[in-house]
Amino acid sequence: MKVFILFNYKIRNGLLRFAFIMVFLLEFLNSHSQSGFLPPGDRYDANRMRTVIITEVASGVAISAGLYFLWYRKHPRSRFHFFNDDAEWLQMDKAGHATTAYNIGTIQYDLMRWCGVKKDASIAIGSITALGYMSIVEILDGFSSKWGFSKGDMLANIFGTALFAFQQKVWDQQRISLKFSFHPSIYAQYYPSELGKNLISRMLKDYNGQTYWLSFNIGSFLPAKTDFPYWLNMNLGYGAEGMIGGYSNPDSVKGVRIPHFPRYRQFYFSPDADLFRIPASSSIYNTATYLTRFSKLPAPALEWSKIKGLRFHPFYY
Repeated sequence: MKVFILFNYKIRNGLLRFAFIMVFLLEFLNSHSQSGFLPPGDRYDANRMRTVIITEVASGVAISAGLYFLWYRKHPRSRFHFFNDDAEWLQMDKAGHATTAYNIGTIQYDLMRWCGVKKDASIAIGSITALGYMSIVEILDGFSSKWGFSKGDMLANIFGTALFAFQQKVWDQQRISLKFSFHPSIYAQYYPSELGKNLISRMLKDYNGQTYWLSFNIGSFLPAKTDFPYWLNMNLGYGAEGMIGGYSNPDSVKGVRIPHFPRYRQFYFSPDADLFRIPASSSIYNTATYLTRFSKLPAPALEWSKIKGLRFHPFYY
């Protein structure tokens, strides 16, 4: 039921795919042990793998059915073609693609390690899963008359997947992660059918309120014996505002004039906490902190943009 509720919103939005990952993870809340959430298995566990396969196949069928019946069926099919949307939404959707692919890869890797699959094989499976899922969406777009296969989207997917795979192979951990945060914007009220009619749909569709973060875990770059807090991250963020439409802002919507808003990019610097790096014996705590790894926690932030210059936010999310 949760999956099909999500499909009522804009499927092609990268954040929607990310929201599905959160639902997918909830299927495994009964799998943690005293050593933490999804602890790596010492040896291959066929029962765990069976659980993962069944859940992923069922999820894949639900996704495919939802994509077709609730989105693609509404628009005529066409011959496979390409589609250049690189200038749309000031590239916020590309940040969403990279973030989604990255997190699919890391989650699939953790699931494979929980099943006892060796590290290199888990990296390969995580990468194939991330690119495979994101590629299916692009191929479906390629046969839709409304959109097309986006090379820009695929490059973003590859970047997110490569970021996961490189770090896991070289460092055996994720020192740099891609995260997401959201705050309500003033723009959705002017075009609710495009940007969302309520908080949940706006979270999924309103790029003005989304921020994507490149999160650096400083302690993991330092020597093992250091007093620097191992849970403290420093984040570089990217956002954009003033967007009523994808490429430009309409003068009016359904006969109602819209004020003029300049479209501009925003860049952020903010601390963050990776609470999952703080060990605990509570399975509830470990599960909750694992799930929060994919979202940026509210914190003070510096913002810079060409329109407003340098600004300080005492509490940004």
